[in-house]
Amino acid sequence: MMRALVTGGAGFIGSNLVDGLIARGISVAVLDDLSTGNVENLAGAIQAGATLHVGDITDPAAVEKAFTAAAPDLVYHLAAQIDVRRAVSDPGHDARINVLGTATVLEQSLHSGVSRFVMASTGGAIYGDAAVVPTPETAPAQPLSPYAVSKAAAEGYVEYYARDRGLSAFVLRLANVYGPRQDPRGEAGVIAMFCSAAVDGRVPTVFGDGGQTRDFVYVGDVVDAFCAAGESLCAGFCNVATGRETTIAALAQTLGLNTVAAPERPGEVRRSCLAPGLAAELLGWHARTTLADGLAATLAGTARAAEVGELSA
Repeated sequence: MMRALVTGGAGFIGSNLVDGLIARGISVAVLDDLSTGNVENLAGAIQAGATLHVGDITDPAAVEKAFTAAAPDLVYHLAAQIDVRRAVSDPGHDARINVLGTATVLEQSLHSGVSRFVMASTGGAIYGDAAVVPTPETAPAQPLSPYAVSKAAAEGYVEYYARDRGLSAFVLRLANVYGPRQDPRGEAGVIAMFCSAAVDGRVPTVFGDGGQTRDFVYVGDVVDAFCAAGESLCAGFCNVATGRETTIAALAQTLGLNTVAAPERPGEVRRSCLAPGLAAELLGWHARTTLADGLAATLAGTARAAEVGELSA
């Protein structure tokens, strides 16, 4: 049986990936400091045999301990600081997690003889205000925030370990991922916040004029991309996206929401949509879930979570 370690595995994407790996017959361990992840996301996985190691990816001793216990063949590195506003206000904290943490996990992966390393990165933030939309992987990096700078630096470390240290590694530049388990509080995806507002009967806030666009890709499809990358031997990076733009205003209209306007936030990209062709070429992957189907699943998951919260209260 193959063994995988998922950093950030108690988070939104990470926990969905853990479930997907288990469904494929892979033994899974999770390393997460639970600062933003939720152990409840792993309830089913732990029942199925997954193990949770609570620790900080910037702590070499904690990372080594988790690797020793898990003995992974595959490492999926999803642990990161993703709050753009936190990155702007405290870039040192952002860099410590996204750069130092990535370097720590890479070094341990090398020493542990890991056969494959796959990292989650961000497409929209790294490409910035790209000249070509949908944006291909050949577009230059134009980071507009410390968060984007730190993720670009983390990608550089992955490239170094693959090129000069012999680690089989690959990076997935994700578009705007959405789906069940995404926390609507704090720095979350707009779909999670809009679905929460729809379930609770609240009026959500739109920053700016609502004309900004995003490429929304369903978390189940993203899990498939991670698994394909883990099974592949290709190097480099590719976008994980649908190649379709949706405005924030159109998203609110689709969900039947009235909104209130607030000033545009600094560091936000106006248009973000990624070209998905290279993922099909390298990984045989393409997004399968329509936005309508993904929104329905996300709304249903949000409603279930709200009901459980009310019952537990």
